[in-house]
Amino acid sequence: MNNKKDFDLTPFYRSYALGLFLLVYIVNFIDRQIFSILIEPIRAEIYLSDTQLGLLGGIAFAIFYTFAGIPIARWADVGVRKNIVSIAIVIWSLMTVFTSTAKNFWMLLIARVGVGIGEAGCSPPIHSLIADYFPERKRATALSIYSLGIPIGGALGTLIGGWVGEYFGWRMAFLVVGLPGVLIAAVVYLTIKEPPRGYSEPGGIPEQKQQVPLKDTIKFMWRLKSFRHMSFAGSLHAFVGYGVGLFLPSFFMRVHGFGLAETSTYLFFIGLTGVIGTYLGGYLSDRFGQKDLRWYLWVPGIATIISVPFAVIFYTTGNPILAIFLAIPGAILGPMYLGPTFATTQTLSPLAMRSLASAILLFILNLIGLGLGPLFAGFLSDILRPEYGEESIRYSLLLLAVVGNVWSAFHYYLGSRTLREDLTAKNLI
Repeated sequence: MNNKKDFDLTPFYRSYALGLFLLVYIVNFIDRQIFSILIEPIRAEIYLSDTQLGLLGGIAFAIFYTFAGIPIARWADVGVRKNIVSIAIVIWSLMTVFTSTAKNFWMLLIARVGVGIGEAGCSPPIHSLIADYFPERKRATALSIYSLGIPIGGALGTLIGGWVGEYFGWRMAFLVVGLPGVLIAAVVYLTIKEPPRGYSEPGGIPEQKQQVPLKDTIKFMWRLKSFRHMSFAGSLHAFVGYGVGLFLPSFFMRVHGFGLAETSTYLFFIGLTGVIGTYLGGYLSDRFGQKDLRWYLWVPGIATIISVPFAVIFYTTGNPILAIFLAIPGAILGPMYLGPTFATTQTLSPLAMRSLASAILLFILNLIGLGLGPLFAGFLSDILRPEYGEESIRYSLLLLAVVGNVWSAFHYYLGSRTLREDLTAKNLI
């Protein structure tokens, strides 16, 4: 069995691996995000309601993404994690290509389910790999760099989808973004090293491959009050983020009158500013967390509450140019929760539970956030449509952003109150 004595990761290779993981996550979010920029032409061709679009962009994807994540994570806690990631990339890429052939709601539903199942094999094993590649004091920063895939992939998916969709049709857009994933899967399989579990822990903890029962992992993680509050805070944040993310292109097109390619260009540059917040969330947490570990939950909580007044002005202004600029603070502050939340989960969980703990967190975040956020936003928009017409999406997203973010920040604060105590409990098992 490999252990720390006969396995070596150079600084250059760590950087290479993290860069490749980032590329995987970028492709992951391109294939996920492209659906949102294309919902208007899809709606026009296949005649779908906002509720149906919310179901396709949310729960149809999320329910299989979340439930498939648990057995995949159990496999990742004892299996070869790089192989799991490679297989997952192939599955979600081919299902993205299949989306281009959809002729009705049910074919779109099958395609979105397939993408969700494939993407379930991405983050849990990669989170576990990153935890072994990087020591605890650098883990939030490394996970924040990996999480840059969300704003970069989302921005690229929006740009590519908008321009290809405008000039070649929405079906071609899905084909273009789906095919490159197969090549990236081969690169991961051939070049990523599988480190011993616990490689970056103090004292060179040997690899552990015992499989912890699912119920024991859930029981352990759920009795940690900080994890309970943090996971609920993150799920509320995701509820807002995914609900807004799916319908933001429609908001600009319906409310401010932008075209498809024009909207995708503006959202590309807005989305790229999320790179700043994603990195800062991990960097600030690692920096201040050296003095007080509660900063790992204070940083995302503070960023979330600061975003609320910007959201109110953004959704209520009638000036389209002002709206573009007001979207930037939210794009920066929104993803600051990612690195600290994922890193705290890895730090709270014992070695043999890390992939599964990550999957449990993602299960909660995605079932509530990704599953219900878009569905709620679309359903509320349909309810408000008789009174507000096409502007119903404005008030749906406004309510989502204000209530969801205030509630989320409150739970980050509650989680910080027991974080140090829960870390002590973890070290005692």
